[in-house]
Amino acid sequence: MKPDTIVALASGAGRAGVAVIRLSGPAAGATLGALTARDLPKPRAATREAFCDPRTGRSLDDGLALWFPGPHSFTGEDVAELQIHGGPAVIAAIIDACLSQPGVRIAEPGEYTRRAFENGKLDLAEAEGLADLVDAETEGQRRQALRQRRGALSAVYEGWRGRLIEAAALIEAEIDFPDEDLPGELSRRAGPLLQALADDMARHLDDAHRGERIRDGYRIAIIGPPNAGKSSLLNALAQREAAIVSDIPGTTRDVVEVRLVLAGYPVWIADTAGLREAADAIEAEGVRRALARAEEADLRIALVEVGHEVPPELAAAVRHGDLLVRSKADRLEAHKSGDMLEVSALTGIGLAQLHAQLVERVAEALGREEAPVLTRARHRRLVEAARGALLRAFPALDHGAELAAEDVRVAADQIGRLTGRIDVEDLLGEIFSSFCIGK
Repeated sequence: MKPDTIVALASGAGRAGVAVIRLSGPAAGATLGALTARDLPKPRAATREAFCDPRTGRSLDDGLALWFPGPHSFTGEDVAELQIHGGPAVIAAIIDACLSQPGVRIAEPGEYTRRAFENGKLDLAEAEGLADLVDAETEGQRRQALRQRRGALSAVYEGWRGRLIEAAALIEAEIDFPDEDLPGELSRRAGPLLQALADDMARHLDDAHRGERIRDGYRIAIIGPPNAGKSSLLNALAQREAAIVSDIPGTTRDVVEVRLVLAGYPVWIADTAGLREAADAIEAEGVRRALARAEEADLRIALVEVGHEVPPELAAAVRHGDLLVRSKADRLEAHKSGDMLEVSALTGIGLAQLHAQLVERVAEALGREEAPVLTRARHRRLVEAARGALLRAFPALDHGAELAAEDVRVAADQIGRLTGRIDVEDLLGEIFSSFCIGK
């Protein structure tokens, strides 16, 4: 049975100068012809057309038509794109005219990308890269997503899978043809291959979650005693009133976050409750959350008022490499010692230097252009499972090729799931539903 032909708005919703409507499926060409009352345009060449309602002949709009006969299209099917004026009434009229044609229906969210995957135009990791590219809000996210969309991560995984197949062939040849005149101990020759692959996987996993942090955001926590100026510093960095500022100790009870872009990457900066012995149960919960956020953060800004010692509660939460900052530098000039960066949210003293240090830290953590990195928890989980199977295969080679062969097959299956070669039905809905309708 031929698939339905789907239609949807491929550009953003709302008023715009230009909107793009996409058709994909066996009736795409006939539908385009019905709207223009002309032969199909030359493939992959924009042609100016007058679009009419095929039921009444009523003029709907003037625009451009592009024709992509399958399999040379994004979905691998016949695809037509209509570039029209972006008013809501025009869009609604064109889509309604398309739906009047036999076999045409509205696309489901992500259905274009799903068809591209099913027709072999991109694999699962590339589809995830496309989803990230659509969602990218910073330059760093765009670069990472584009590399994944172009297959950089898939190339790594397919290379691993090929090496696993080579090792499995050596092991299984010894199992399947024990009486044949084959080189001795074929399975032992697989050992160095598996060891090198396990080492490559370990290096891939040892990335400090850089790819995931580029997608989800680098996390910074501002911690310190009550009334140290944490909320004022958060507002100064955000350049808006994000947190309530008060002289009353314990005003901040919960974590308050703002999102910034530093060095081209998303960054979440959190204001937390003051670290001290809590006066009541609510403040105690705030302190617990502050310590938890400090533990989860990639970087902590430890804030102490000028002229005050670092309290033990703060010293216990600080790790090597964190930023130690003295606040309210406008108040006690005589106490300046130069051992820490000093800032004032009121006058702006030191804020430019602090901002520069934050940019430097984020760029150092996320800005390295290296081999493709893991971008999702799904990737990390599958690579860890594949490596675990390989580590089991090494001792199994000494006790019987059959056990080692099974572990190598398990590893290959895990890597196959990364690119969608096997067992992907449970993931397709989750991944493709993250797209808007016309993607």
